[in-house]
Amino acid sequence: MTHAVDVDFKTRLQSWLPKLVLSPSLALVLVFVYGFIIFSVYLSFTDSRLLPSYEWVGWENYSKLWRLSHWKISLTNMGVFAALYISICTVLGLGLAIFLDQKVRAEGMIRTIYLYPMALSFIVTGTAWKWFLDPGIGLENVLQTWGWESFEFDWIKNRNFAIYTVVLAAVWQTSGFVMAMFLAGLRGIDNEILKAAQMDGASNWNLYRRIIIPQLRPAFLSAFVILSHLAIKTFDLVIALTGGGPGRATELPATFMYSYTFSRNQMGIGAASATIMLMTIAAIMIPYLYAELREKK
Repeated sequence: MTHAVDVDFKTRLQSWLPKLVLSPSLALVLVFVYGFIIFSVYLSFTDSRLLPSYEWVGWENYSKLWRLSHWKISLTNMGVFAALYISICTVLGLGLAIFLDQKVRAEGMIRTIYLYPMALSFIVTGTAWKWFLDPGIGLENVLQTWGWESFEFDWIKNRNFAIYTVVLAAVWQTSGFVMAMFLAGLRGIDNEILKAAQMDGASNWNLYRRIIIPQLRPAFLSAFVILSHLAIKTFDLVIALTGGGPGRATELPATFMYSYTFSRNQMGIGAASATIMLMTIAAIMIPYLYAELREKK
């Protein structure tokens, strides 16, 4: 009887031990992630300025937010940045994946080179590209020193082109990761299907257009969700590269939120902008997760 009790106790301990080990981490996540998300949403409905306030003002902060020209500028910049960032990363990542899928020599080394930028933080990437694009010390200065005195590349200081420097830096850092996603999808395609199509006389163009690319739909969807999420919350790259300037040429919703919360002491409006960003990300993530759960069923 005692032996049975000991076995039952050990069984219960084994089932509860993982929960006991993970419970502190789970509690910290619930408090410091989801708890503060809920608190930020609450602050967006209050008259919070330098410090949190509990005076309820309803939708007033959201009304003020949508009347601000700065917020509209940040959304316009976000539209340009996100459209170019997602499309270029997708096309470039797919192209690199198709290139590596041809069983090229030194594939491992090339793949590592493509993936290396993803190991860097956005702060490092922004700082490096700031040096590279600065007309005084970067590419323009080097080429002019070498004798090409008519060469000009001042995008980082030009209001009309500064947002494209953010796109360049972001694409450089992330395209290798997208390449890895597509390469995994390409390596997962059944070779027998491809051989059968080739025996039927399908050209390489038709092979990719009618068979390979359609089977990469999950990779395309995953890439879109991840890149959209990264685009919406882009902050440190902009701060390190352009600081949101010149003027407000590269201000994005994340930098707008930081500015109004911590520099302009308008915490309620900053929380409202953060809530809108959260809802935008949720609008992308929830349908994706729902589709994934339906496929598993």
